[in-house]
Amino acid sequence: MSAAQIGDPPKQVLLFSGHMIDAPDRTTPRFSPDKESVAAAAIANTLAEIGANPGDLAICGGACGGDLLFAEACLARDMRLELYIPFDEATFLANSVDFANANWHDRYLAAKSNATLHVMPDELGPLLADENRYERNNLWMLQSAARFGDEKVAFICLWNGQGGDGPGGAQHFMDEAGRKTKRIYWLDTRKLWD
Repeated sequence: MSAAQIGDPPKQVLLFSGHMIDAPDRTTPRFSPDKESVAAAAIANTLAEIGANPGDLAICGGACGGDLLFAEACLARDMRLELYIPFDEATFLANSVDFANANWHDRYLAAKSNATLHVMPDELGPLLADENRYERNNLWMLQSAARFGDEKVAFICLWNGQGGDGPGGAQHFMDEAGRKTKRIYWLDTRKLWD
């Protein structure tokens, strides 16, 4: 790693949220595996538009689909990467990576080997009674991104514009990120998939 990657504060912090690849038994398609290359290209183009450079910081979850596509695109640009997961790693892999089959497990391990992994229960402790695990993880990532100043944060979201399968999805993250930065890049899958 260069000195810029190790110790210097990043010039930009790119934060990401987006849909997971659909489970094989998902009844209403949202991000089918055949759209992976479309999403990957849109993410790469957005990083180029933003001007992401080596030494900039990327923050995302580690789920199959959008998170790992973003992580891979950022690593290809020699950015620093931080992964934030809301469960212990074994539970996270079962819930958010391995169900999609294909090679997502190996891709997660490859991204993790070039990243700093943050495990929410280890670093933040147990959930409070009124907390949602996914919303807490979103807010943790947002707080981590803003530690270098709100003006450095850009938020990229691969999202269909609809409510998710439960609390703490892309819509929650989009709403919260909008309170921190005006630099919002919405990759609307309703348009991308056409």
